[in-house]
Amino acid sequence: MKRSFYACLLGGAALALTACVGPDANLDRGIAPMALSRYVLQVEPDQDRIALAVHQSGLSQNQRQALTSLAQRYRSSARSGLVIEVPTNADQMASQTVSQIASTLENLGVPRDQISVASYNGPGERAPVLAGFTTIRASVPRCGTQWGNLSRTGNNDGASNFGCAVNANLAAQIADPNDIVAPRTMTPPSAQRRTVVFDAYRQGQTTSAQREQLLSESRVSDVVE
Repeated sequence: MKRSFYACLLGGAALALTACVGPDANLDRGIAPMALSRYVLQVEPDQDRIALAVHQSGLSQNQRQALTSLAQRYRSSARSGLVIEVPTNADQMASQTVSQIASTLENLGVPRDQISVASYNGPGERAPVLAGFTTIRASVPRCGTQWGNLSRTGNNDGASNFGCAVNANLAAQIADPNDIVAPRTMTPPSAQRRTVVFDAYRQGQTTSAQREQLLSESRVSDVVE
């Protein structure tokens, strides 16, 4: 009689545990079981563009500095097209500004065949001239928009937002989004240093760098007060 009572008691406890710890509701929404595969670093298109006002006297010093910074960013981005956009209803003064911008960019190291001119619907004749290029930026995921039932841990899976904050912080801190797309190429080795090491090896000399002398091993007269 006691065995039957204990068996029923254990069976009831097992059913209660099964009811409390069920499958995760996240799986019902089709979320991947691997937490690291839910949020992957990605990139999205972006525009690096500046607006330059049209002056009768030509480009100002501030505009030339802005074009210098734009040219530096363009060369470091390895893009192959910089576009100068002029309003469709622009006057002759805006056309002269476009020519000055193109000449300035060319003097800053941007190849002439990579500079093109296009038009856009500006608000008026004195609309600014735009200069820029298409680039990419890191896509920062929005965390915390949906939460599953955190008490359902029977399948030992992480929460639906697990890993989102880590990748969001990485995406916000990456200086060059191109590193997300592909790794950087290795710099060429130092052939001169390699030749020095091989020559020392052939002559039976020490190939390692000279060990710096510790302060405790130096003479007191070597210490600079």
